[in-house]
Amino acid sequence: MAAPPETAASRSLAGLFLLLLVLPSTDAARQLADQQAVTYDGRSLIINGRRELLFSGSVHYPRSTPEMWPDIIKKAKEGGLNTIQTYVFWNAHEPLYGQFNFEGRYDLVKFIKLVQAHGMYVTLRIGPFIQAEWNHGGLPYWLREVANITFRTDNQPYMFHMERFTKMIVQKMKDEKLFANQGGPIILAQIENEYNNVARAFQGGANYIQWAGNMAVGLNVGVPWVMCKQNDAPGPVINACNGRNCGDTFAGPNHPSKPALWTENWTAQYRVFGDPPSQRSAEDLAYSVARFFSKNGTLTNYYMYHGGTNFGRTGAAFVMTRYYDEAPLDEYGLQKEPKWGHLKDLHNALKLCRKGLLWGTPSVQKFDAGFEARLYEIPESKVCVAFLTNTNAKKDGVVNFRGVEYYLPRRSISILPDCKTVVFNSQQVNSQHNARTFDIAKASKENNQWQMYTEQIPTSRDANVVSKGPLELLNMTKDTTDYLWYTTSFRLDDDDLPMRHDIRPVLQVSNLGHAMHAFVNGKYIGSGHGTKIEKSFVFQKPMDLKAGVNRIAILGLTVGLPDSGAYLEHRLSGVHTVVIQGLNAGTLDLSQNLWRHQVGLTGEHLGIFDEQRANAVKWEEAQSDAAATWYKRYFDAPSGNDPVAVGLSSMGKGQVWINGESIGRFWVSYLSPLGKASQSIYHLPRSFLKPKNNLMVVFEEHGGKPKDIEILTVKRDNICTFVSAQHPAQIGTWSREDSQIRSVVGDAKPEARLKCGEKKVIRSIVFASFGNPDGMCGNFTVGSCHTPQAKSVVEKACLGKESCALPVSAEAYGADAGCPGTTATLAVQAKCARKSKKD
Repeated sequence: MAAPPETAASRSLAGLFLLLLVLPSTDAARQLADQQAVTYDGRSLIINGRRELLFSGSVHYPRSTPEMWPDIIKKAKEGGLNTIQTYVFWNAHEPLYGQFNFEGRYDLVKFIKLVQAHGMYVTLRIGPFIQAEWNHGGLPYWLREVANITFRTDNQPYMFHMERFTKMIVQKMKDEKLFANQGGPIILAQIENEYNNVARAFQGGANYIQWAGNMAVGLNVGVPWVMCKQNDAPGPVINACNGRNCGDTFAGPNHPSKPALWTENWTAQYRVFGDPPSQRSAEDLAYSVARFFSKNGTLTNYYMYHGGTNFGRTGAAFVMTRYYDEAPLDEYGLQKEPKWGHLKDLHNALKLCRKGLLWGTPSVQKFDAGFEARLYEIPESKVCVAFLTNTNAKKDGVVNFRGVEYYLPRRSISILPDCKTVVFNSQQVNSQHNARTFDIAKASKENNQWQMYTEQIPTSRDANVVSKGPLELLNMTKDTTDYLWYTTSFRLDDDDLPMRHDIRPVLQVSNLGHAMHAFVNGKYIGSGHGTKIEKSFVFQKPMDLKAGVNRIAILGLTVGLPDSGAYLEHRLSGVHTVVIQGLNAGTLDLSQNLWRHQVGLTGEHLGIFDEQRANAVKWEEAQSDAAATWYKRYFDAPSGNDPVAVGLSSMGKGQVWINGESIGRFWVSYLSPLGKASQSIYHLPRSFLKPKNNLMVVFEEHGGKPKDIEILTVKRDNICTFVSAQHPAQIGTWSREDSQIRSVVGDAKPEARLKCGEKKVIRSIVFASFGNPDGMCGNFTVGSCHTPQAKSVVEKACLGKESCALPVSAEAYGADAGCPGTTATLAVQAKCARKSKKD
């Protein structure tokens, strides 16, 4: 009797592994095969002898709090994921050589065990270079100071430390029995990260990547290793795709024995300060995933599924504090609809296709230009799966497939798990929509009393590092602070000063980045900054000078360390040259003057953002628009369980601490091309709060109005649906029985559904129309075929309920089915609110 397909595949793959690893003996080969809980073939990963479809989402444990992890993981699983992907953050775990931190937000083991407790797999991207828009790409600063080091190439000092950390993480996972061959959830590990992007810069790049792959495989973790965007991934290491459309851009694995894996499907785009909003529609994401699976893909990972927050100083150069807020779970862990729901429907549709996708024989049928059917068939089991695809970006169409006509909207894919029934179309969204709101908490308005402490500009006694010319910033701060003070003095005679009143001297500073604030004789004169693309800049501002001694102080700073590109260890920052123009004697070059330096701020050294040390300085009644100033106040936590945020639209640039915890950098004064701040609202996790008397400390660099800072609660209580009679039925309508797709409700028809969050009910119907409504959630308008009865019908079905289901038919709403222009569409906007005692 022939072995079951999965068993045969596993045996075949084990043989492939032995061949690739060139093991010395048959006994050794058998021993390795016995250790492998996860193997692979050209179709998929094979977990405990079983092929799998894997729907994964990136969730980075340091970018949320341990208190948030369970809810995020739970919602990811409810969204149809069976795998969580995370990087490992070297500089967070080993900020100083040999001193390790795996506590709090950095408790990697706790995070992985939580994923396991939810019955999900883990893919662990050890790196240890990760990029990830994370400070220094995850590499600790102390690594820069290792003698003769060059990062990420055939360099013995770098490879020594990289291997040491990788082995330490692997051993930690083994000790906790977290790899799949030990009964744990880790099914895949990653070494290095997108090395193809920098390989040409290094003469030893090819040797390094071979070494890295062989080193990883030699650790015998019992699961496959992957390298993303690495076409020459060595031996058994799988090369994977990153990007937006890997179904069309991925050249495929570098060996037919390896499966097609998509390690990063970007759910939007990470953003830097100065960027406009980032968008990627649910429809586009769904199309890309369906396309990938239709072309033999069996693992996709959403980067990010929950982005979270760059707390403290963890963001890379110019990267915003908010990270991938447009993901299916937003920065606060709330479901962003319809992205979360539409992808959930997609995952369920693909699961109905599992047998065909994993075991069927693929084929392609072409129609008109841009239209095709991709099939997976097992004739003896009567299994047939079809993906009907319209790749045209602007052209709807109809295809005749097996004697039946199917309508395909532009750039869409219809999934037919039985080659007959459309259970999902990537352009037709059945899931509800929602809109996020920020409400001012009453607690923030009470006792809104601020105090201030002005940061002292260093004197010659404070700034004790003296040099001829300004020193490079990163080498001075060593990533312990964003800030470095530069101070110098010079003497002018009366004859040196301009004679005319309309001429003022100008301070000109050539700066390598990222930003600076200038003070002349104790007075703030202005700020300057670079950009993510061009970090260096020239600062020029007029100033008032006097006869006698004049003092210049420059507060130089970084906004995170760079995270990408070759030779990270050689990047520079800070003040380069300083000249004064407009003097009678001509240009005065201070670049070779004696400069004094102070690393960090006095308030930082004293820790005045912590309640135990807040009184280390003398606080005064607050005034607005003061540069280099600390502000503090106390406030009570908002009631309820909704997430909390801080509104900083009245401020400029700086950092915020709550009860000693940094919620990150803010930079409201840096406007995007749209004339608005890239981010003015900042996440404040509830776990940082006490019920009463929470200390907020703000360091403002160049001026703001602290009294206008707001404490906000965050909601997604505005929910909507927009479904037409042409949509497929809800995905839950269908089940697979005996290799056939069947409806569990009899006559399967489109249906519109609304659902509030936990402990909330539908309190009001803001809008309802059947016919040809237009617009989007929060901005619907009625069309020419609007029926007035729609609102009363919806109210009767939904008010006071946590959820409701609505028919999508003219008859249900007393509409004219023959109205010219009707699209037979139902649009509803509802408002959710907490349950009352009446409910």
